[in-house]
Amino acid sequence: MDKKSIEDAFEKYIAEYSDCLTKLKDNKTILFKIVDQINTCFKLGGKILFIGNGGSAADSQHLAAEFVGRYKRNRLPLPAIALTADTSVLTAIGNDMGYEKIFERQVRAIAKENDILFAISTSGESANIIEAVKAGNEMGIYSISLTGVKDNSLSKISNISMDVPATPVNHVQEMHILVGHFICEMVENSL
Repeated sequence: MDKKSIEDAFEKYIAEYSDCLTKLKDNKTILFKIVDQINTCFKLGGKILFIGNGGSAADSQHLAAEFVGRYKRNRLPLPAIALTADTSVLTAIGNDMGYEKIFERQVRAIAKENDILFAISTSGESANIIEAVKAGNEMGIYSISLTGVKDNSLSKISNISMDVPATPVNHVQEMHILVGHFICEMVENSL
């Protein structure tokens, strides 16, 4: 590709994403509820359990690290864990019980009262994410989901869902980490 083609493609990419960001402003009420619920979780001694597949698994680990470590300022660690990171658990459950059970089994083993199950899925249709949220629902675990704009199964079973206003997977993922970072900042500022 020549320089002009790359410049044009980049301008188009930025324009598409800017449109998504403008629409994201309509989700302020949902963001307030998410931040409030996470603050309540921490005040009551709960923890956040993050789940996701692929890029969403990476986002899960990233956001858990922001809570346990720090986001922008030094503070006490906040209890969060990404259920995507223990390869022995993931592969044992996947091999013995099926991939759709990899998060559900961990939720049943680890989740307790006052915890939050934070599910990240671009499609909102991942069987293993849905099974985990269903298990959490049975246990009385509050669920928050980040998905894409379309109507999806995960949003319907979550206590609260932010369905970001984007369709292409790349923009959905970019918006997920933006929303995740904003949540971290607001929770950190609430301390």
